[in-house]
Amino acid sequence: MSRGAARRARRALVPPRAALAVVGLFAAAALASVTGLMVMLALAPRTGHAATGVVTAPDVSAPTVLDFTPEELQRIQSHGPWPLPLPRDAGNALSGRTEAQALGRALFFERGLSPAGVSCAHCHDPARAFTDGRARSVGVAELDRNAPTLLDAAHERWLGWDGAADSLWGQSIRPLLDAREMASSPAHLKRTVASQPPLAAAWRRTFGQDAVTQGDEAVLVGVAQAMGAWVATLASGRTPFDDFRDALARGDRAAAARYPLAAQRGLRLFVGRGNCHLCHVGPRFTHGEFADIGLPFFVRPGVVDPGRHGGIEALKASPYNLLSRWALPRDDESVKTRHVHAEHRHFGEFKVPSLRGVADTAPYMHDGQLPTLQAVVRHYSRLDPDRLHADGQQLLRPLGLMAQEEDDLVTFLRTLSPKGPARPSMALGSGAGQAVPPSAGPSLNPAAPRPPSATGPPARSSTR
Repeated sequence: MSRGAARRARRALVPPRAALAVVGLFAAAALASVTGLMVMLALAPRTGHAATGVVTAPDVSAPTVLDFTPEELQRIQSHGPWPLPLPRDAGNALSGRTEAQALGRALFFERGLSPAGVSCAHCHDPARAFTDGRARSVGVAELDRNAPTLLDAAHERWLGWDGAADSLWGQSIRPLLDAREMASSPAHLKRTVASQPPLAAAWRRTFGQDAVTQGDEAVLVGVAQAMGAWVATLASGRTPFDDFRDALARGDRAAAARYPLAAQRGLRLFVGRGNCHLCHVGPRFTHGEFADIGLPFFVRPGVVDPGRHGGIEALKASPYNLLSRWALPRDDESVKTRHVHAEHRHFGEFKVPSLRGVADTAPYMHDGQLPTLQAVVRHYSRLDPDRLHADGQQLLRPLGLMAQEEDDLVTFLRTLSPKGPARPSMALGSGAGQAVPPSAGPSLNPAAPRPPSATGPPARSSTR
């Protein structure tokens, strides 16, 4: 090959300067893209996929705290603070006395008070938030109503689903004597207290005399007032809702953000479109009165539960109400009993219960006919207005909730129960709402056994 031909061949193998420039630009762009991607991956927050190498960015679109309106915030704040100071049992000379509370606790768990061996705790079991988990309680025989919780009962204006008692001690007398519940008698109570040395000694410390020296009816009232003094100390604990409400009050959005968004949406429904706050008001989420909510109130075919109407009649006729000779004469406590009167509209009305601890007290309503919170919310969502009383102002309307809204409202209701197992405050001087084991309540001696659970003889209800 000649020299000229060789030079022409070498020039064919070497790209021109322009081509080299283009290739360089593409290489630089590719290198920058790879470098940029590596930097982005290095800076991106990791979300727990290290094992697979998958990295995702956090969802920053969802707010951690809903933008509540001033009116909504005001309504939320009205449901606190919690806990509240515990009031004394109305008309009860023993209320607030430590020795009476210890006696009352022992009597509450004492099966010997009933000839059938049924104690108060069989239906109001501390392990079940002082309920029994039944639709209708069972004592000597099956009853017509569900056993409500005794937690925070000291705050109740009226006791029982029908309000047939105006004090804790007055309410305690009815199940003691009711033939279907404990089927006891004043004479049997007196024999039981006098024959058991621990009870007899506690009675002497409380009343300054032996039970055997007192009349049968005086012992009946003494038993009831001692139990009322103890039940008045039962308080529910703080809840996730309380933490959220207090965080909003002090402007701590970081703490408030720990409250689930679903619960916040349910709370917005509760204080807003749902109008639930009109009856479930204040720190206890109840106005303590009675309402017709469109549920059937037949006990069995042909038998109707009169509800509040029958409760008022029973209260006015009771020899143990706040107007009786057994109650401390205080006009500020007894005025409610003096002026309450039964009206036709009271038929089929039942107590509006507190919603505190509601997740722990299924089934629901006066006769336990709704098994779950989902069923309760669904009832109000699909309410039949034709089942409500025609007289008076009609507050209830079908809510027409979507499935997600029903779930959100249930999520909120669950946050009204204390965190962890339901453990009420029962220790004297421990402070309302402080969670302590049931065994820490006042007892007659340091070696007193733990309260029995709901297992054992049939259950009965003492707060109807």
